[in-house]
Order: sequence, then structure tokens, then C-alpha cells
Amino acid sequence: MFPKVKPPLFYINAFFEEVGEVGLLLFRTLKNLFKKPWEKGIFIQQLEEVGVRSLPVVSLTAAFGGLVFGLQTYIGFHRYIGPGSETYGGPIISLGLSKELIPILVGLMVAGRVGSSMAAEIGTMRITEQIDALFSLGADPIRYLVVPRTLACFIMLPFLTVYGDIIGMAAGFFYNVYLMGVNRVIYIRNTLMYIEMWDLFSGLIKASIFGVIIAIIGCWQGLKTEGGAEGVGRATTRTVVIASILILIVNFFLSQALPADI
Repeated sequence: MFPKVKPPLFYINAFFEEVGEVGLLLFRTLKNLFKKPWEKGIFIQQLEEVGVRSLPVVSLTAAFGGLVFGLQTYIGFHRYIGPGSETYGGPIISLGLSKELIPILVGLMVAGRVGSSMAAEIGTMRITEQIDALFSLGADPIRYLVVPRTLACFIMLPFLTVYGDIIGMAAGFFYNVYLMGVNRVIYIRNTLMYIEMWDLFSGLIKASIFGVIIAIIGCWQGLKTEGGAEGVGRATTRTVVIASILILIVNFFLSQALPADI
């Protein structure tokens, strides 16, 4: 016997139900964000988990992202414009890294490392009935579990992005100037001439929104975990997949919505 194929309407209803669950969780998180008492200890712990412990993976990702972006920029200018034009690669590298590449890479790396960890931790609490114990003690799991993680991601993702911008731009500079012999003075002058503060700031806005997406999706999957250890594995996998896809989709609309300059 073959399993029954579910009708398309089932998947449509399931999709809107999940969208409603995420929206309700986000609303309750924002509502509890301004209520006291705050869970300061958990918040500080999450700042360390999201920020400090993500530095190694962000460093490697940004460094090699900057190197490969510098490589392709150099090839493009040298091949299609001509020798000597490579000095104009600095603004292209800085703009591409700060507005698009670094926020996306940081978001994807944190989604894989932190988002999955949130889903696994909260999911384990769910299947071991620790969340039910919080209810019985009169504590709100949203305020105790979700709010500190969401606020930590919202704050730390921009800092990680700034750090990634510095690493990536330095890597692109190293490749062009020290490996390919591009004039250092002209490269730096062109970069400072054409890059604007809004280019950097728009990337930080994206990073903050990506941080909220990662935390909400991770906590949502953790809170709805069921089915024992297998359910925890499904929750972590779904967290990484959903958060990564949402980051890429939201990035497109943010790029359209945020003006090129102010």
C-alpha cells in the first residue's frame, strides 16, 4: 500500500499556520521585551554565545570571502577594462562586502551555529518537560527563553558584521596590493572617495533583522519540538534551512527597500 498523497490545500493551510505561529511568537517577544524583570544573566550568556564564540567562523568566512571577491574584481578590471584600472576595485570590494556579502555570510554562519543550538537547547527542554515546569512555577517561557536570545542576536549580529567588514576589506586589500601589485595609495584613495557611511550602515540594518530572524526561528522550532531525540534533530535541521532561506529572501527585499544613498 502506497501512502496517501496529501492534497495541496493541506500544505497551504500548514504554511499559513506556521506563518501565524512565527508572527505570534514575534509579537509576544516584542511585547515581553519591555516588561521587567529582565533575565540579565541569560542575556549576558547569550551575548557571549552569539558574539564571542562566533568570531572564529566569522573571521574565516570573511577573510576568504574578501580574498575571492578581491580576486574576481581584479580579474574583471584587468581583463575587461585594462591594466591599471585595478586600482578602482577597492570601492567595488568595499561596497559589495559591506552591503551584501558580509551581512549574508555572517547571517548564514550564525544561523548554522547559533540558530541550530537554540533549537536543540529549547527542544531538549521541551521534550524533558522543563518548559512545563516553568509554566508551573509561574514563569513565562517567552520572557525567560526567547527574549534574551532575540535581543542578543539583534545586538551582536551588527557587531559581527562590522568585524567581518574589516576582515573582508583587509583581505581584499591584501590580495590586490600585496599579491597582485596594485598601487596602494591610489587603491586606498579611490576606496575612501567612493565608499559612503550609508553603505556600511545599510549592511548593519540587514544584520540586525537577520539576527531577529535567526533567534525567532530557532526558538520557534525549539518550542514546538516533539518526538524525542529524533524531533530535536528535525528541529535543528528545519531551523538552519528556514532561517537561511529567509535571510536570502529578506535580503533581496531589504536591498530594494533601502535607498542606495541618503
